[in-house]
Amino acid sequence: MPLALDLKALLERNQATWRVNEKFLNLTEPPKVSLGALTDKFVPATQVKPIDFKTLLAVPTNNPFILERRLAHAIPQTMVSKPALYIGSIQGLTAGEGGGVRSGSTLPSSVDWRNRWGWPWITTVRNQGGSEACWVFGAVALVEAMVRIEHCVWPWISEGDVHKGLLATCCQCGNPENALNWIKDNGAADPGCFAWPVTSAACSGCGGTGGAPYDAVAYTPSSDRSGRSVRIPAFTHVGNVADQKKWLDTTGPLVCAITVWKDFLYYGTGVYHKVATMPNGTANTILGSHIMLIVGYNDSLNCWIAKNSWGTSYGDNGYYNIGYGEVNIDTYAKIGLTGVNPDPWTKRRMGNGGMLESGNGASHRNFELLTTGTGGKVQHWWRNNSTTGFPWNKGTSFGNDAAACPTLISSTFNRNFESVHLTTSHRLHHWWFRQPSGPWSDGGIFGPPDAAGIPGFIQGNYGAPGNFEVVVRTADSKLTHCWKDGGGWHNGVKFGTNVAYSGASLIQSHYGTQGNLEVVCTLASGKMQLFWRDNDHGMVWNEGAQFGSGVSSPPCMIEGSYGAPNEKAAGNFELCVAVGGAVQHWWRNNQGDKLWRMSATFGHNILSVVSLLQGSFGFNIEVIVLRTDNKLQHYWRDGSGWHEGVAFGSIV
Repeated sequence: MPLALDLKALLERNQATWRVNEKFLNLTEPPKVSLGALTDKFVPATQVKPIDFKTLLAVPTNNPFILERRLAHAIPQTMVSKPALYIGSIQGLTAGEGGGVRSGSTLPSSVDWRNRWGWPWITTVRNQGGSEACWVFGAVALVEAMVRIEHCVWPWISEGDVHKGLLATCCQCGNPENALNWIKDNGAADPGCFAWPVTSAACSGCGGTGGAPYDAVAYTPSSDRSGRSVRIPAFTHVGNVADQKKWLDTTGPLVCAITVWKDFLYYGTGVYHKVATMPNGTANTILGSHIMLIVGYNDSLNCWIAKNSWGTSYGDNGYYNIGYGEVNIDTYAKIGLTGVNPDPWTKRRMGNGGMLESGNGASHRNFELLTTGTGGKVQHWWRNNSTTGFPWNKGTSFGNDAAACPTLISSTFNRNFESVHLTTSHRLHHWWFRQPSGPWSDGGIFGPPDAAGIPGFIQGNYGAPGNFEVVVRTADSKLTHCWKDGGGWHNGVKFGTNVAYSGASLIQSHYGTQGNLEVVCTLASGKMQLFWRDNDHGMVWNEGAQFGSGVSSPPCMIEGSYGAPNEKAAGNFELCVAVGGAVQHWWRNNQGDKLWRMSATFGHNILSVVSLLQGSFGFNIEVIVLRTDNKLQHYWRDGSGWHEGVAFGSIV
């Protein structure tokens, strides 16, 4: 009889708390997996001092859900904004958290970051394959989780970038501290910069045969790696269980180490506790040590909730409930992280128009805004999102030919800011800002000779560094596509008819393996229309749906976080446009029927929408508009609706 069936019978006979994975019932031997942890390098939990949470977590958090949990634990927080910013998002959270808060304790009875406060926070389960690289996969999973939690955006980090950057071999074991220290010094890039080198089998050192050997793959990241890498500070060891639960409640997941026994490979559901003896007297032997990510705990089940790196065929779709104290899970200190700094590539779909959220500032979340100024100049504004009151500051100005507000991005060229604006001579003008301190440099005139609209401007994923892509209205009431590669700017095809306004509404969506280009314009009929380019089949521009009415201004569009279940899926399209002196907010359900719906109308005395952004403030949507008195006005939306922010500056 297969060992798995014997084990299943044994567990049922002993009324065990866990069950065998149904996929493995016919196996005579457990499925082969790779581990990779070096426990002799791990820090014992007993050697770690208790965490001073009030000092460590006093830095203001931009996530309102986390703010609520820290306040519940009496961890002082600098209220860097009006309390109303958080009201709509945090009402009733404590009572609804995983079974409620235990009597006499500030800790909830359970925490599960896979779905917390109605939002998903954990990236997809990965597969380390035949490599002994669990120590890298666990570290990357931690960084990804903290980017999502601290900045409310889905990241996708390449384990291969870290592993190959360390010059590790396929069968080289290690510990997550090594991986996190390397990321602290070098950042961690996305798969498009350098992917995990997939092979058909493990290297010979791991006992595999056939396929291209992993160790023969050279580490050759793209030349723009410095601008497409998440940066992190030093990590924190968390020793005792009480601190670990408090960390999970107030901050995020933790990396852990376990000892893997033979029966662990068969786990399917329930709470795992190793069996003393396998069926028929078979020894339950130790296979080695392993790294996982703790994404939560459950006191009613007395277990940790762990994300593994063996793919979704193992465990409960890749997750494991491991009993407290089991398999040395509480013997070693767990590892946490705060203060991550996402790169422009991670945030590229989240902002459009004249404003973006940069990695600048103490909390890596400053708003950067470009508008027109006196004498045809472009004026740089920035909002310090790490200081009480979020003050807007006037920066430098540049140029002398701006006819309308620019479209601003942050590129993978060392995180530089890049700007394109319509000129007074009906051309397009490119400028760029050298990070971290400037100056603004002239990138040259380009595009059609009769440009007549606000340019949509992105950095796409063609090549590495990715090409710049621009779509703008021309005088013949059509849209013209331009792009910039290593050979300079090129004018591409024209498409569409009866276009009245182009806007900062160009994005590269998650649709298609190459990422379709999507753009919305305003037609002479007063309707808006989506066009999309099928990048998988000939790069053809196609007409999409028409929607809205009475529109006579440029739209602004992003692909946001709402609706996206993980880092590989499309979020909703969010669009704002000025109509009749107010702003209409539209959205398209990209995980459902893909129909456009208007959700709200807000504001007053508004000429046009300058920018649209979903940033680090708990999935809030931020909008900058131009008013009829030529002042700029900030509006933002949280869980309770739209709010009117400050008016500042003046557009000439």
